[in-house]
Amino acid sequence: MEPTCPSECIYNLIPSDLKEPPQPPRYISIFKATVKDDMQKAKTAMKTMGPAKVEVPSPKDFLKKHSKEKTLPPKKKFDRNVPKKPAVPLRTDHPVMGIQSEKNFINTNAADVIMGVAKKPKPIYVDKRTGDKHDVEPSGLVPKYINKKDYGVTPEYICKRNEEIKKAQEEYDRYIQENLKKAAMKRLSNEEREAVLQGLKKNWEEVHKEFQSLSVFIDSIPKKIRKQRLEEEMKQLEHDIGVIEKHKIIYIANK
Repeated sequence: MEPTCPSECIYNLIPSDLKEPPQPPRYISIFKATVKDDMQKAKTAMKTMGPAKVEVPSPKDFLKKHSKEKTLPPKKKFDRNVPKKPAVPLRTDHPVMGIQSEKNFINTNAADVIMGVAKKPKPIYVDKRTGDKHDVEPSGLVPKYINKKDYGVTPEYICKRNEEIKKAQEEYDRYIQENLKKAAMKRLSNEEREAVLQGLKKNWEEVHKEFQSLSVFIDSIPKKIRKQRLEEEMKQLEHDIGVIEKHKIIYIANK
């Protein structure tokens, strides 16, 4: 803690050359007024539950006496020539009674039931144990398509497509025959094809055996290059074996 000198200390008589540095001007943003106005608007808008500005009622519009009482409609002039409603029947007046119909409703209803066509029940099916019922007609269970005239007949577009496929196959066969004649290509026999296939499989087994003999840790560039080369050779041999097994007829060009 620094020692404090009283006001009558001798050190206070020594003139001090130290001057306080001038304070730099404080930074004031040019948007201060805009931000202040926006904040004031936002605060003002939240002060009431209703609109921010409400018109003040005029002092002259005060509640007056009898202002909320219901008013009667205006009085109309009585007119005697207006037609009157029918008179109310008297106590001594009795309705006409004893009128009976000669129609036998029991026999009529019985005849309608006997002569009428019996109503057929609507076909339904149940799909669950709980008894959920559904209509049979829109379900697809009714074989109504077999009654069509064109049932079992091959559609026209399928016949047209089959003709196009047949025509394209004939053109392709013709093109192959022409190329065979031009290039004098030779067809491999089954024995030659089997020999080539067995040779490819033997080569694949040799490459696979060499691949299996690689070290577990591939920590050098030559080992990585050798592994990649063996993988490429195995992949190419597998592709060739698959092609020969897939195609029974193989042509080779005579050089």
